Amino acid sequence: MPAKRPYVSPLRQQAAARTRAEILRCATELFAARGYGRVTVADIASASGVSAKTIFASVGSKGDILNEIVDQGVVASDYEKTMQHVLALRSPEAVLEALARGTRTGNEGQFQIHEAIRAALPVHENGEALWERATSAYREALRTAARHLHTLTPAPDRPEEETADLLWFWFGPTGWRTLVRENGWPWERAEAFLLHTSVATLLGRTPTPEDQPSE
Repeated sequence: MPAKRPYVSPLRQQAAARTRAEILRCATELFAARGYGRVTVADIASASGVSAKTIFASVGSKGDILNEIVDQGVVASDYEKTMQHVLALRSPEAVLEALARGTRTGNEGQFQIHEAIRAALPVHENGEALWERATSAYREALRTAARHLHTLTPAPDRPEEETADLLWFWFGPTGWRTLVRENGWPWERAEAFLLHTSVATLLGRTPTPEDQPSE
């Protein structure tokens, strides 16, 4: 007689997924606000409205939760879609405008996740590896954009590797955070400034009104 398959309730699965999402959301907010080292599993459970036992059963330890947040941030950044658009563009000005807009959208939408990860770095057992995992795909995407820029006319008048470094300096998460979080700039102003700076530096000219980001 064949063994019976265990019954799986779709409603129960949906409820579990919602609980998991809420745990990760609350943990992200707490890590970003207080710092990873100052948040306990009990704090996350209280904010999520569940028990500590549910936290461990649904996601795992505090370290497991942080790993999930990192993976969530990489997936939610949607960098692959931005890069598909970038690589289809045939003018360097359009590429830089797309990078300014795309990285703004990603950083603005994932700001709390980035802050939660940053807050964990000083106390994490391997903070350097954590940051590398969180940003490696992002940085490689900007390297790809640099290679594409050097196939266009006019190409940047500097080595390709330096172009990639500058794109990371301007459009990487630290550049956005410096302007928006540390200096209090609105996202729109930061986008316009980074676009202006990249066009002036890489292409040797001042952007025209057509280059400026439109809402």
